[in-house]
Amino acid sequence: MFEYKTRGTCSTQIDLDIDQDGIITACEIHNGCRGNTRGLATMVVGRKADEVKELLRGIPCRGGTSCPDQLSRAIEAYEQEVH
Repeated sequence: MFEYKTRGTCSTQIDLDIDQDGIITACEIHNGCRGNTRGLATMVVGRKADEVKELLRGIPCRGGTSCPDQLSRAIEAYEQEVH
């Protein structure tokens, strides 16, 4: 499981796993608005990581980022570490 420390959000960490076909197989967002972060994590499992990354990138909340934006950045960091 890949651990990404978030920046600028109420959530503090995103745990993420992506299979070799680029499908998100696990996602857990720690802290933040429980209903929103749990819902977001549930919605992305089973989807293509590249599509999720593009869809969520740049969504603002506070400080120019958001939990969805941080998930996009976590996917990008995961891809950089694996490749």
